[in-house]
Amino acid sequence: MSALEPIRVELPDEQATIRLAEDVAAKLAIGDVIALRGDLGAGKTSFARALIRAVAADAGYEVPSPTFTIVQTYDTRLPIAHFDLYRLGSIDEMQEIGFDEAVSEGVVLVEWPERAEGYLPANRLEIALDMHGAGRMATLSGGGDWPQRLQRTLAIRAFLDHGGFALASRRHLQGDASTRAYERVETPDGARAVLMDAAERPPGPAVRDGRTYDDLAHRATNVRPFVAMSDGLRAAGFSAPAILAADLPAGLLLVEDLGNEGVLQDGAPDAERYGVAVDVLAALHAAPRPRDVPLPDGTIHTVPPFDADALMIEVDLLPSWFAKHLTDARLSAEAEAEFVAVWRELFVRFDAAEKSWLLRDFHSPNLLWLPEHEGLRRIGILDHQDAMIGASAYDVASLLQDVRVSVEPALESALADRYVAARRALGAFDEAAFREAYAISGAQRATKVLGGFARLAVAAGKPQYLRHIPRVRGYLKRCLRHPVLSGLALWYERYLPLDD
Repeated sequence: MSALEPIRVELPDEQATIRLAEDVAAKLAIGDVIALRGDLGAGKTSFARALIRAVAADAGYEVPSPTFTIVQTYDTRLPIAHFDLYRLGSIDEMQEIGFDEAVSEGVVLVEWPERAEGYLPANRLEIALDMHGAGRMATLSGGGDWPQRLQRTLAIRAFLDHGGFALASRRHLQGDASTRAYERVETPDGARAVLMDAAERPPGPAVRDGRTYDDLAHRATNVRPFVAMSDGLRAAGFSAPAILAADLPAGLLLVEDLGNEGVLQDGAPDAERYGVAVDVLAALHAAPRPRDVPLPDGTIHTVPPFDADALMIEVDLLPSWFAKHLTDARLSAEAEAEFVAVWRELFVRFDAAEKSWLLRDFHSPNLLWLPEHEGLRRIGILDHQDAMIGASAYDVASLLQDVRVSVEPALESALADRYVAARRALGAFDEAAFREAYAISGAQRATKVLGGFARLAVAAGKPQYLRHIPRVRGYLKRCLRHPVLSGLALWYERYLPLDD
């Protein structure tokens, strides 16, 4: 990949330096090396301090100069090692001061990089700082994937400037298992919003019948479904983030900041908040919901169906990844054929169930508690870009069998009963059909998640997802008690027992 053509950014004051440091910090990754060049007094340490504070999300974070210690380390969101090589005796000392280890474990900032010329990696980012009038001029150049990262982060800064958030600070927000990135932005006068950075995802490889996984599973590859569904939920009286500014082609959104307060208390489900979330689903499902949802640019987003292709490509994650995780081998051809046959029969029952907007990931990581509102609007709904038209019971199962937090059987049962009572109060309702669709939905979701989390652990290097496996297996065993799943229960007993 060609090196980055030099980009010059004028820094007339300290705030401009801080903003550029935040722009760079937003795109940092483990293994990055940033070389800071400039004469004494050019502002290298000031820039490094601003970048470290941006990663720490703390404007007052203590950042001493490493001039006399040669290296200072920081236990921030990304581990950072700040090297000052001014007093380096020779390049042979680089290993002795722990440079290689620091690169492997985190982000490295280097002042006076000319003292180690030839040792630094070629894909580093170079930032040269020079005096310029009353301020400074920063010149950025580099290799690797820095061209794309720098272009993206500077485009985000321009988007903020034009979207009413000029001079805003940028702070990383914990994202999800997707490729989307999130930041909390705040202007000097206290206006806050959440930035969604979701460039359109290019098509992946064909996995079945010439179609990609995203196509088969109806997963959003751009921000248009999020905008449509967020507006649609708000129009229906629910709390989803308002869209404050949007660049749909670029995949950039500024959305309302609904805060940080979730539906858990001390890491466990809060019964009151989960109860309101159940009431939200009952109200959502009790009225017809459109397939065609308008977008602000006058186009239409058609909510896709949860069809057989979507169901089957998701459950296929289990034989493809989870079985191999448990046994170090794929299942036999006979076992896989029986697995497919069982699920195709179950889809017929699932597809005959009552349908509504199926938000797909209606569970604790994507729900906020909004005590300043009343009634159903106390639940903020964050993640809905992958919504489909499908069995309304699916989202109930998603909430009551939360894959990231344990919902005890008694609470699950009480909340399911609450949903049934709420639906009956809103009109005619077939409880038996709901219970059947709930069992199928929970089993399908657990089967998908077991495979998906195993894939994230192995293929994406995220072993932390494996800690959820015992919980999800427990949910699956609960679902398998329903008579409609007797065939699936037999399959697990025969080929992939769920008991440890």
